[in-house]
Amino acid sequence: MKITIVGGGSTYTPELIDGFARLRADLPLDEVWLVDPDTDRLAAVAAVSERMFARAGYPVKVVATSDLVAGVADADAVLLQLRIGGQAARHGDESWPHDAGCLGQETTGPGGLAKALRTVPVVLDIAETVRRHAKADAWIVDFTNPVGIVTRALLQAGHRAVGLCNVAMGFQRRFAGVLGVDPELLALDHVGLNHLTWERGVTLTTPDGPRDVMPLLLGEHLEVVAADVRMPASLLTLQRAIPSYYLRYYYAADRVLREQIGAPTRAQQVLALEAALLAKYRDPAVDQKPAELEKRGGAYYSDAAVAVIASLATDRGDVQALNVRNDGTFAFLPDDHVIEVPTQVHAAGLRPQPVAPLSDDMVAIVSHAAAYERLALDAALHGGRDRVVRAMLANPVVGQYDTAERLTDLLLAANAQHLAWAR
Repeated sequence: MKITIVGGGSTYTPELIDGFARLRADLPLDEVWLVDPDTDRLAAVAAVSERMFARAGYPVKVVATSDLVAGVADADAVLLQLRIGGQAARHGDESWPHDAGCLGQETTGPGGLAKALRTVPVVLDIAETVRRHAKADAWIVDFTNPVGIVTRALLQAGHRAVGLCNVAMGFQRRFAGVLGVDPELLALDHVGLNHLTWERGVTLTTPDGPRDVMPLLLGEHLEVVAADVRMPASLLTLQRAIPSYYLRYYYAADRVLREQIGAPTRAQQVLALEAALLAKYRDPAVDQKPAELEKRGGAYYSDAAVAVIASLATDRGDVQALNVRNDGTFAFLPDDHVIEVPTQVHAAGLRPQPVAPLSDDMVAIVSHAAAYERLALDAALHGGRDRVVRAMLANPVVGQYDTAERLTDLLLAANAQHLAWAR
């Protein structure tokens, strides 16, 4: 089996390689192709990847290339992990919104819109190359943010694609640690949109049958769980659910903005971390995932990626939290909107599982964010300042016209080099 990673020069990649090696029984590989225009980073990542496979005694061929056509040719699956504009653009997404009194973040709010505008056209061009040169039944697995918007763009263009996020798997692992159980024994009622989700139920498989452990998490372990998502315990009690930490950007936007002002951006922190990681990757003695990689983000990304590709390849029919078409799952959203819910994975396709109706407060924010996402995709596909203003105004963390106008000007000034229509 040939797997291609577009954005293979990312410091994330050894996380994937580690997962491929650990989980080889689930996903036997022959070749991993790394595609990236940054040949220096690519060489370092490819070298450590080869050493990691060798250490594991796993004879996988690693090929590094800047040629996208060669990279995706005859691939069985293509993973997308791109950051258009690199950490410099991310730093902008996390800082220029402050000039209009708005929080900065690379996947939500004004910064998330900027990233969508930069990313969607590039991903669609890559996907067309995959369509022409990969195997006819190849899947595109998108880990590129904003995952919901990017995945909808891919599906709307007729690609075999699924969006991947590590939030649900991270919750599963952390809940297992709190409860002292095997993560694989926990099933989550994970619902919402990408980076706007809740865990409404947690079920533990026991020798005596399934057991609902959500009351335990919201009871005995409430303070620990609330601290983990950086939300008030009273909110979790009110909703009888555990919100993703990304909901903090909506539920505590003013507090987040105060915390951000004057503090280093995450991009600045990651730049220093990436320099240290790349130095490790270039060290011929390093043949396993460095400990520093745990600070990079994307924990359990490799496990999630292996799980979905293996299930698509072998028709396991298991259930995973994925970004897929709504298709009636949430009656208040269009069928073609992309949602993040438990999904049964088959070789022939993806089947979102029935979920209980969302509470009215959840419906309100999901509807609002989904409308923004549709406008953001329209702006990413067609360009134009007016489309950007409309999307910005609809963004749940903006909502004021003067602010939306100011943020649009800031966005276009910071991103003109990445937006052909804005130059």
